[in-house]
Amino acid sequence: MTTTTNPSTESSRDDFTTGEGLRALLHRLHTGGEDAWVNDPVARDLMEFAAEKYKALARKHRLDTWEAVAAAFDAMQNRSTLEARDPWAIITHAVRITCIYEERAQGLLCSVHQARRSHVSAFHDPERFSDRDTALSDYHPAFHVSDDLPSDIEPNSHDLLGSAQACMSATSAAEDAIALLCLLDWPTDTARASVEHVCGALTKAGTRQSAYEALRRDRHARVLLDLPRRAWTALLRALLGNPHPAYAATSAGRGVLLRLLLGETLELLLRDDDLILALAVAAPRHRGGEQR
Repeated sequence: MTTTTNPSTESSRDDFTTGEGLRALLHRLHTGGEDAWVNDPVARDLMEFAAEKYKALARKHRLDTWEAVAAAFDAMQNRSTLEARDPWAIITHAVRITCIYEERAQGLLCSVHQARRSHVSAFHDPERFSDRDTALSDYHPAFHVSDDLPSDIEPNSHDLLGSAQACMSATSAAEDAIALLCLLDWPTDTARASVEHVCGALTKAGTRQSAYEALRRDRHARVLLDLPRRAWTALLRALLGNPHPAYAATSAGRGVLLRLLLGETLELLLRDDDLILALAVAAPRHRGGEQR
């Protein structure tokens, strides 16, 4: 009995550049024992072909060609490569991933095993101080710090509105703020309602800047307090301070409530000409023709 074989099938099995040929060669190398890769005459040709195939990929990631070949050799040892529909696709994917993490490892100055971990690869590559023309302290935010004076440190919301250790309680500060407004011709009921409303909003907001922005847009509160827009804006700036960063360390930036909590007295506030003038001019005059 004579058997015939299809020459095209035989040639495809011998040609390791195809999926079928590579699978047949890998099966032969796996079953050939430990020295199969050394003694098989086709194994050397396979590695030279892999070197040529992945040379551009290795160059892209600034690696030596044989580092990509080593990754391809490791992928060829896996059972999943032997059983894959397209073994070259599996090998190419493995080489690409290895090149990526090899490059990251060299940049991070760590092992490839560490570079494969997401919490390590998330870091940027280390830089030398001499790598940039500009000094590190000129552009890195970690060096943009300044020493705060004790008087510049703003207490948090809990200190502002209830700390027994504060130099003055929040209640006393509010009462003094009300008294200041009354001395400047603000109606007593309007002054008290306004200050209490601002203090309540400050407690909820947590910071003076947040409270200022919320109250500035609170048209409902302004209508309930029966205050013109001009008087409401001046009152907020006086009680909470000017929110602009340029005024942060000034009396205008701190505001009356914080200044009272920091130890200033009503007498000292009455010597602040700018504050007194702003509140006096903004004092509501309840006349029917005034614009709201």
